[in-house]
Amino acid sequence: MQRVALIDYGSGNLRSAEKALVRAADGTADIVVTHDPDVVANADRIVLPGVGAFAACMGALSERTGVIEAMTDAVQAKGRPFLGICVGMQLMASRGLEFRITEGLGWIPGDVKIIQPKGGDHLKVPHMGWNTLERVTDLPILAGPKAGEPVYFTHSFAMYPADAADVAAYVDHGGAFPAAVARGNMAGVQFHPEKSQATGLKLLSDFLEWRP
Repeated sequence: MQRVALIDYGSGNLRSAEKALVRAADGTADIVVTHDPDVVANADRIVLPGVGAFAACMGALSERTGVIEAMTDAVQAKGRPFLGICVGMQLMASRGLEFRITEGLGWIPGDVKIIQPKGGDHLKVPHMGWNTLERVTDLPILAGPKAGEPVYFTHSFAMYPADAADVAAYVDHGGAFPAAVARGNMAGVQFHPEKSQATGLKLLSDFLEWRP
């Protein structure tokens, strides 16, 4: 049975992500909530959740001794499939520009910046609620959202990769901004699969079967 490391660094959506992954796995994978570097380095797949401010999340992750190094070894050196959720996706970027400049993991070059919707006062920040994706690539884990099934967002910042080829999907909220990224064995979604009901569970299930 494959082992999935769900990184525990105090993120607010950790438990809901765990429950959703366990349900999506349906007994076919061992979901391990951990910040043990050895467990992370030897996991078959890695999921990084996240809610809140970029700097705070990056700081909390950095405080878990050896976890970033273990993730980097597993994902970058060994090619293990990786999924970042919300701020977990944003941390893949070079840096976050929320309040101050904070260095990210640097796995996908780009910046995390505040979204600036245009088109009227009814388009609020944060972008919160259900929305559909557009310009979705053929990334297997996005099969459900690509079919027009809505997913749940709650965020004020978005990741803007330096190379548009790293964007797997966009969402429109007074202008298009990246809603998913992908490069090789790494993928990230700005929305919350754990809050996206059947569509989110399908995404997580597809991630557990993804062979990049």
